[in-house]
Amino acid sequence: MSDIAVLVDSRGGNTRKVADAIASELGVALGDLNAPLPADAKVVFLGSGVYGGKPGDGMTKFIGNGDFTGRRVALFATSGGTAGAEKVLDTMAVALKEKGATVLGNFHCRGKFLFTNRGHPSPEDLENAKKFAREMRAQS
Repeated sequence: MSDIAVLVDSRGGNTRKVADAIASELGVALGDLNAPLPADAKVVFLGSGVYGGKPGDGMTKFIGNGDFTGRRVALFATSGGTAGAEKVLDTMAVALKEKGATVLGNFHCRGKFLFTNRGHPSPEDLENAKKFAREMRAQS
């Protein structure tokens, strides 16, 4: 068991790529949003794509049904534009704080959407996600 959990809600695969990079960097497997949060997870990385300006339904439900008392959470997102991701990360942070979490920080990068942002998340984006993972782990 690990004291770090990485969970993601990704429809198009962009946020899943970021989650895979984070999990790989931290030496953990991706968790399942449909399973309870592991009891020993002290630091939880939660990621979502941006869907209509909101986090994915699975992530919204996971946060809404969870008890994050005493948990330290790092957030990440991908989106076609910056404003949508900032809104989603803020929405997730507020909901998590209401559930007792301490939000350590967040990370965002562009994701391919239709004909925009081709090549994203890029290798540089994924390296930045790994750096984010190391920084968040150091805060725990």
